[in-house]
Amino acid sequence: MSNDVLETLESARRRHPGAREAEVALRAAASFEPRDAATLARFHDTLLFLRAYPHSPRVLALADEALARSGEHVERLAEASASLADLDDPSVAGLAGVPIAMPFSWAAASWLARRDPLRLRVDWDAEDLPDRLAAFLPRFIPLLEEQARVDANVPFRDYVDAARGAEPDAAWLLRRLAALPLPEPLQAELWEATGLQLVWTPRPSDSRGLARLPPPSSFCSDSPLLSRREVSVAAELAGPPPRPVRLSRPEGAALLDAARAAMAVRYRELPAFSAGDPSSVFRFDVGRGVSIFVTGLARDARLPLRAGFGTLFARNGVSVGYGDLHAAFSRADVSFNVFYAFRDGESAWLYARLLAVCRAVTGATQLSVDPYQVGLGNEEAISSGAFWFYRKLGFRSSDPALELLASREESRLADSASRRTSPPTLRRLAAAPLLYDVPGETCGLPDTFHLRDLGLAAARRMAASGLSAEAFRTRAALRVARLLGLGSLTPPSREALLRLAPALALLDNLASWSPVEKQALSALLLSKSGKDERAYLRLLRNHPRLEQDLLKSAVATTSQE
Repeated sequence: MSNDVLETLESARRRHPGAREAEVALRAAASFEPRDAATLARFHDTLLFLRAYPHSPRVLALADEALARSGEHVERLAEASASLADLDDPSVAGLAGVPIAMPFSWAAASWLARRDPLRLRVDWDAEDLPDRLAAFLPRFIPLLEEQARVDANVPFRDYVDAARGAEPDAAWLLRRLAALPLPEPLQAELWEATGLQLVWTPRPSDSRGLARLPPPSSFCSDSPLLSRREVSVAAELAGPPPRPVRLSRPEGAALLDAARAAMAVRYRELPAFSAGDPSSVFRFDVGRGVSIFVTGLARDARLPLRAGFGTLFARNGVSVGYGDLHAAFSRADVSFNVFYAFRDGESAWLYARLLAVCRAVTGATQLSVDPYQVGLGNEEAISSGAFWFYRKLGFRSSDPALELLASREESRLADSASRRTSPPTLRRLAAAPLLYDVPGETCGLPDTFHLRDLGLAAARRMAASGLSAEAFRTRAALRVARLLGLGSLTPPSREALLRLAPALALLDNLASWSPVEKQALSALLLSKSGKDERAYLRLLRNHPRLEQDLLKSAVATTSQE
C-alpha cells in the first residue's frame, strides 16, 4: 500500500474537525506496512497523537488497534534485514521490540534489575569497555586483578559469565555492588564512574505506543485544538485550584514504574521519578482528558532547602510529557517538557494547567523558568524559539537589561510578521531565569536572587572556618540544635538538619530570635523529613524572618569578598 495512507493520517492529525477522514484513514492503516524504519517512526507517532488527541471514540479505538501492531512491524523489518537505526533516535525511540542501550544511572539500573532482570544485559560491545572495567570488576571476581592490572585484551565477559552462574550479567553486577559495605551514594558514584552501558528490551506494555496510565475518562473532540492565543495563565491561576487525589502506596509504586519506563524508553531519566516515594504520589485531573501526576521524593533523596516534585502528564492515558517542580519560600521553579510526538498539541493549555497544579502543590506566589528551558546550553530550545513560548504567556526576564532587550525585540517583531529573532539574540535572552508573578500576590525574594547566592556564601564560611565540609556541617547542626533546644531527633530529622545546616550557619543572629520564631524554625526542620514536603513548604513560606536573615547574610558574605 502506498504512503497515501500515512499522508492522509498526518492530514487528519492536523485537522479538527476531521473525524470522518481520520476514521477512514485508520481503517486503511490496519493493512499498512511501513517500508522502512523512518516511515514506521512517522506512522507510529501519528497514530500515537491520534490516540492522545482523538476526534471521536472510534478514532481512539482504531488508533489503539493500529498501535498494537507496532511490534509486528519492527519484527518484519528486522527479518527483512532492514536497518532499524532510525528507531534509535531519542525523538522516536521506544517502539515495541526495539532495545534501549545507554549508561543507566545507579538508580535506574537497580530498578530495571529488580523489575526486568531477564530483559537487562551488559553491552559488551560498547567502546572503551576494558579500561573502565579493569578498575571495577576485580572487586567481585577472584584473581581477575592478576590480568586486569597489567594485561591487554582481558576477557572480562568470560570472567563475569564464569562468576555469575545462571544470574543475568547486569543483575549480578548490580547485586554485587549493592552488597559492598559502602553508603548507597558511594555505590552510585562507583557505578556511574564506570559509564557501563546496559541494553534493556522493554516489555511491550512499556513501549511508547502501548503504555497507558489510568485517565479520568476518555476525552474526544472534533473541535479545533486549543491554541496559545486562547490560553490565559492568569485566568487559570485565578480559577479554583486543581484538587489532588493521593494514590495508595501500591498505586503510587505502579505510577512511578510507569514514569521511569516512560523516561527510559526515550533515553531519559528524571531524579524525581528514580528516587520517587510511592507513598507520596498525587493525581490532578485538570480537564480535557488530562491527568497531571505529581511525585514526591523519598526522604533520603530530598534537597537540603528546596522541596522537589516530579510531574508526568497524561492525556487519555497516554504519557505526553514530564517535568519537575522545585520550590523554596515563595518561588517555585517549574520545568516543562512535551514529548516530541505531541509538540503540536495543546502545549500552552497544558502548561497553564501545570502552573495551576504547581501553585496548588507549593503555594508559590512567583513561578520561575530555568535558563536551560529557554536556551542556555540548550540549542534545541534556541531553534524552537522557546523563549517566546513563555514570553507570550506572560513571563518576564529576571534581569532588567534582558527585559529591556525583550521589549525592544517585541517591538521590532511587531513591525513585520515575517521577522524572526536571531539565534544570537535568543541566546542573550536565555541568560537569566524568567519569572511570572501570580496576580494579587507578592514574593519576598528579589528578582535577582539565586540559590547559588546561599551556596557560595556557605562555601565562603566553610573556607573561613578551616574545617572540612563534614566538620563544618556537623558544627553548624550542633549550634542550631543547641539554640533551638532540639532534643533527641529521629534519624531522618537528624539527616535533614545536617543537610540544611550549611545554610543555617549563615544565621549569625539566630540566638536573638524570639521564642516563636525559633519554635517555627524547629517545626520547619522536623517537617522536612515528614510524609511529604508540602507541609514543609507551607512552614517555609510562613517564616519571613528566616527568608530575610538568610538573604541579608548571603549579601553580607558576598560583599566581604
